[in-house]
Amino acid sequence: MKSFNKTIALLLCSIMLLGSCSSTKNSTKGGVLGGAGGALLGAGIGALVGQKKGAAIGAAVGGAVGAGAGVVIGKKMDKQKAELEKIEGARVETVTDANNLQAIKVTFDSGILFATGKSELNASSKTALNKFATSLKETPETDVTIYGHTDNTGSKEINLQLSKNRAASVASFLNSNGILSERITTEGKSFDEPVADNSTAEGRAQNRRVEIYITANKQMINQAEQGTLK
Repeated sequence: MKSFNKTIALLLCSIMLLGSCSSTKNSTKGGVLGGAGGALLGAGIGALVGQKKGAAIGAAVGGAVGAGAGVVIGKKMDKQKAELEKIEGARVETVTDANNLQAIKVTFDSGILFATGKSELNASSKTALNKFATSLKETPETDVTIYGHTDNTGSKEINLQLSKNRAASVASFLNSNGILSERITTEGKSFDEPVADNSTAEGRAQNRRVEIYITANKQMINQAEQGTLK
């Protein structure tokens, strides 16, 4: 089964790469990933791109989401992604969520947000997060999940608390700038999910980061299926 899923996922990757050479837009990809017929394929892409983390992003609503709704949500996410890419210091990517719908991942290196070993936001980071909050206010039909990550310097316990505090600091700032706390979930990952080699200074710098996922909530999915999402 794993071999079959990888084959399907690689096939879809090839199709998407060919599509990128033409005039196909990301909103079409959102429809493929969000469509009922693309459920298995979306899961495969999520596993390859997100190292199986994509399937855990967002709250599953139960039942397959129609292809038409997936296209509409994909267009909505494409528009927000374009806005977020203008924020200095933010790395923005397209991912899939637990419902196999298009979602957004935004990564801030911790050096942009915090002093070394600290969880208080620095002054310069607030400009970027203000712009981020403005974008989130324009899409109230989304949920926001914030993960704090550290390098492996120091004990697991210290880094776990630091990662939790950093995620909470970002959440508190967003909340104070108009983002409802009901939309936000935070979690500290300590150094359990490195993206680079912790044995080098460069690698440790990459591992010190805050990741924020923006996913369609049940309201957005319902609106997309009813044709009322704008």
